[in-house]
Amino acid sequence: MPASAPRIQIAVQEEDFDLTTAIVALHQGRTGIGAIASFIGLVRDFSPETPDQQVLQLTIEHYPEMTRKQLARIAHDATRRWPLYGVCIIHRFGELAPGDPIVLVATASAHRKPAFEACSAIMDRLKTEATFWKCETNRQGRHWVTAKPEDAQAARKWR
Repeated sequence: MPASAPRIQIAVQEEDFDLTTAIVALHQGRTGIGAIASFIGLVRDFSPETPDQQVLQLTIEHYPEMTRKQLARIAHDATRRWPLYGVCIIHRFGELAPGDPIVLVATASAHRKPAFEACSAIMDRLKTEATFWKCETNRQGRHWVTAKPEDAQAARKWR
């Protein structure tokens, strides 16, 4: 178990993020860390909702104060459930193109299993509990992305 409080980094930003910088900040100066698990979500050029239409742009909107609080709550919950040294959640907003990074979730622990589980749980909960609204643009116009039942199912398994 980490001797000191876990480092928690939460950012909601328009600009791209640098994976190396985020990972170094997560573990710098902490020699008890034996594993860092990470997930990066990218904008796809297709949507399951409109598979015959290429996604040209994804616009992500959010309510800043609420979103940051929700992400912090999810991160803190993970540190109570798993023996983590740190959690990093960076989520972008604004207009993104296919291939652009949307989200980074990284967790640091002494061992790989809690790092993997916590990373997966955070991402599953983020999909259903964080207030981000996504609008896809294709050649036919724009449409809002709706929540998927399988996302809620995935988040429930961590409760």
